[in-house]
Amino acid sequence: MGNKYLTPHSESILPSVTNKSLAQLAENMGMIVERRPIDISELEKFDEIGAVGTAAVITPVNLIHYRDKEYRFGKGNEAGPVITKLYDRLTKIRTGEYEDKFNWLEEIDV
Repeated sequence: MGNKYLTPHSESILPSVTNKSLAQLAENMGMIVERRPIDISELEKFDEIGAVGTAAVITPVNLIHYRDKEYRFGKGNEAGPVITKLYDRLTKIRTGEYEDKFNWLEEIDV
């Protein structure tokens, strides 16, 4: 779907700090960030699809079965280049290996 980071707008999708962080990273990488309803007919236009969560960060979805049709994304079971880049950036910011331009991290004295 081009140079976009799309999040489906749906009552069943919880607001997510991880998704908000990935959206900020995507925007910083020059991607257009949108949150809107996505119709099933649009799936064939997508290059990559990811499932987002705190522990997984973002993991590729390579196959969606819908009724009698299959939608395939990426290369087999591997993450595509955008998902890989987003995952790497967020995990490296969390571990301090990548600059935190967004001031997400806070040092705590123990």
